[in-house]
Amino acid sequence: MAKVIMYNTQWCPFCQRAEQLLQRKGVTEITMIDIDREPGERVVMIARTGRRSVPQIYVGETHVGGYDDLSALDRAGRLDVLLAQ
Repeated sequence: MAKVIMYNTQWCPFCQRAEQLLQRKGVTEITMIDIDREPGERVVMIARTGRRSVPQIYVGETHVGGYDDLSALDRAGRLDVLLAQ
């Protein structure tokens, strides 16, 4: 299974939904980077993704985007393929 990295904050409901969706897909390990607790990581996240909102999710080397992007990928049937890489 591909490595999953998620930039998040503790209070973000979309971060929680993304984590739940990934867990339902069988992802057991998600590297969570809390940009509130590690402010320097916010700068890294923005530089990597060009986005300021959380969550920002990577599956392997692929930037998926936020929760809406992740959910759309799942509905299109492409999330399982990406996770299997």
